[in-house]
Amino acid sequence: MDLSSRAVGPSMNPPRTWLFDLDNTLHNANPHIFPHINRSMRQYIERHLGLSADEATCLRQHYWTRYGATLLGLMRHHATDPRHFLHETHQFPDLPRMLVFDRAVRASLRRLPGRKILFSNAPRHYTDAVLALTRLAPLFNAVYAIDNLGFRPKPMLAGFRALLGAEKLDPRRCVMVEDSLINLVSAKKLGMKTVWVSAGSRRSPYVDVQIRHVGELPKRLGQL
Repeated sequence: MDLSSRAVGPSMNPPRTWLFDLDNTLHNANPHIFPHINRSMRQYIERHLGLSADEATCLRQHYWTRYGATLLGLMRHHATDPRHFLHETHQFPDLPRMLVFDRAVRASLRRLPGRKILFSNAPRHYTDAVLALTRLAPLFNAVYAIDNLGFRPKPMLAGFRALLGAEKLDPRRCVMVEDSLINLVSAKKLGMKTVWVSAGSRRSPYVDVQIRHVGELPKRLGQL
């Protein structure tokens, strides 16, 4: 019998590849880390564009809303050096104290079958530091930060495609786990399954599963 003609059952399907965002997906960045980054970005824009604090805040928020990443707006409209910007805005005086992490996340990731890849808009020096502090690094097969993807942040499809090409992945066999809905829209357009980490009541056709915490993920595998 020609084995290639057999129907492929669920047990013969290759395992999925999980793409995980970092901030506010695997740890809670809201209490300390995001306020620090936002303040650092505002101060950077003040210094390098000669704006007031209020003007810099409005511009940072405008670019984040329009492009999904403040950096992208600064690169497109002000020729900002991305490496300099990311280095200056991701310096933390006491990252271990600022990090809010639930150790249950480690156990949940261990229970997920398949490869796991970190896909973050943050710079590599920061993602590596967080993975080391949370002891999540050994659970990931690869790490892609914004500087590993030619400064093409989510939700840009180019960044997604660069990762998929580098890892030789079929997006239809991938699951994107993210707290940002706009990034999940891009993932869904490419054919991925999507998991939205959100405690809100909003629903979206671009989301396959919505969870409040990554710890819920192993229990929801049947929906993916």
